[in-house]
Amino acid sequence: MFHIKLYERYLMRECFAAIFLVLAAFLALFSFFDLINELRTVGKAGYQFGHALLYVTLNVPGLIYELIPIATLIGTLYALSTLARHSEITVLRASGLATRDLLMTLFRVAGLLALLTLLVGEGLVPFSERMAQELRAKALSKVIAQQGFDSGLWVKDGHSFINIKKATPDATLHGVRIYKFDTANALEAVTDVEEAHYQPPDHWLLKGVVRTVLDGDTSRVERAETEQWRSAINPDLLSVLMVSPERMSLLGLLNYTQHLNDNRQKSERYAIAVWKKIVYPLAALVMVALALPFGYSHDRVGGVSLKIFMGVMLGILFYMLNGLFSNLGAINAWPPFASATAPSALFLMVAMGMLWWVERR
Repeated sequence: MFHIKLYERYLMRECFAAIFLVLAAFLALFSFFDLINELRTVGKAGYQFGHALLYVTLNVPGLIYELIPIATLIGTLYALSTLARHSEITVLRASGLATRDLLMTLFRVAGLLALLTLLVGEGLVPFSERMAQELRAKALSKVIAQQGFDSGLWVKDGHSFINIKKATPDATLHGVRIYKFDTANALEAVTDVEEAHYQPPDHWLLKGVVRTVLDGDTSRVERAETEQWRSAINPDLLSVLMVSPERMSLLGLLNYTQHLNDNRQKSERYAIAVWKKIVYPLAALVMVALALPFGYSHDRVGGVSLKIFMGVMLGILFYMLNGLFSNLGAINAWPPFASATAPSALFLMVAMGMLWWVERR
């Protein structure tokens, strides 16, 4: 039967209390900044203050997912520093508590937080993020994405290239142009569509179809009021454009990465995001290991404040390195696994070095 010793229960309670306090403070701060940012949009089209408030609320799960490792570092550091200032860590060590046992106790805390990160990231974030973007897009009467091109969105499907002028959150496409090529990469036909509506489970209903068919040196034009179009493109794939890769579900990332690979398109950014989804929850384990050496110091004057400042700086550095290595990995075609794990690996090496130094003192 699993048994938690009294000192372990005490340490876990202190760490959890500090971590969730730090997390709540960060959520309040970042949500306030997000609301201030949204106020600049209030009054445009149908976007009202209620929309802004709901949009910020729907973004909270994403903030929780991103901030748990940082809150774990700062909260654990604060809890251990406070215990050290009261000489409680010293008493435990004098009673025979080894560094390994203390680290295992902290790993239990981190393990539960890693599970929470995984559940929030897979269960809440993709849904809430999509809802937030749909709410904002509908209120502002905007399209879901333009991918940075004035010509609209470009998608590859087999031997066809699809250009979409507008794609709205209700799975309606406007101004669609389909370029179909044969196996020799020669253009076969160009189809212009006024509007397309998705018809589950696997096709689109096209309206206002004008197709120009190329046959050698001749061409002919075909017109149709409506037409069915089967394509691997579906609302789930298009919805990817509404959610950043880091906030998609693991299944959604795998499906979209496979689609890109099948169509011989670049998938490095999404492959990196897949590995980050797997590795990121484990960052909590690294953070408690990094915080532990600070618990062996019992400075009484300004010690806790200085350590909290150091924790905040380390948390910001970890957040920045996560984004930096992801972007560098996508730009330079680094191995996705290395790009996703580099920040955590770097912090783990620092933690191991600090623990080794503390043990030799």
